[in-house]
Amino acid sequence: MANDSKPRLKAPAGTTDTHIHFYDHRFPTAKTAVIKPGDALVPEYMALRQRLGIDRTVVVQPSAYGLDNRCTMEAVAAIGPSARAVVAVGPDVTDAELDRLTKLGARGIRYFMLAGAPLPIETLETMAARVAPFGWHIVFQMDGRDLAGREALLKRLPCKVIIDHTGKFLEPVGVDHAGFRALMRLVDTGRFWVKLAGPYETSKKGPPNYDDVGVLAKAAVKAAPERLVWASNWPFPGDIKPDPAWMLDMLLDWIPDETVRKKALVDNPAELYGF
Repeated sequence: MANDSKPRLKAPAGTTDTHIHFYDHRFPTAKTAVIKPGDALVPEYMALRQRLGIDRTVVVQPSAYGLDNRCTMEAVAAIGPSARAVVAVGPDVTDAELDRLTKLGARGIRYFMLAGAPLPIETLETMAARVAPFGWHIVFQMDGRDLAGREALLKRLPCKVIIDHTGKFLEPVGVDHAGFRALMRLVDTGRFWVKLAGPYETSKKGPPNYDDVGVLAKAAVKAAPERLVWASNWPFPGDIKPDPAWMLDMLLDWIPDETVRKKALVDNPAELYGF
């Protein structure tokens, strides 16, 4: 894990980390799991939250646990009113269960379309229709290079959608790439958000500013400042462990305007998650 540095960026009150995971060996990993990290528990994250100046958190169901949301929901309960959840539920979920999860803080369903995916994309429209009445949105992650081929499907969804990790282009692309142009068209509908997070996962240029991902982030910032959110992606599942403070400080480069940064860190996530 990274060092104990503090960010240069002073996080405004209400700053929201919209994508983290918890892992606890007490819960069994799913048969579909590809990544099986070691424990990452609430006290450890809360110490990081204090160090970075984060006030609110969205706990996202990790693919490692498939459709078993117990670890995620237990963590949300432990954190309290400053936490929300994004869960993974299948077509057999009942309305009563969706209502129960909503009351416990769930506000979205995750569609993770990479290795280890617990839900097939064929269920996406069905599940979007199921969760929309509860005020939920979709958190969607796939190789951004293929977004153009999924654009029509995503536009049909009856709820809001967050596109993860600045589009998650597994090989860096330019702003003229068909996948990025599709992402910007989706954002233009007013129902899609871009999550600025995880550049270390795909960047070939690397830190400090992950400029190959940063050029896409800056284009999104310019196009739709009201459709951005930010996340640390703690505990950084995978082999690369960036400095958590830098995940916040990179916004000084990506979003130099303080007013726009406040939108991404505070106002936009408050709208999506009801803080």
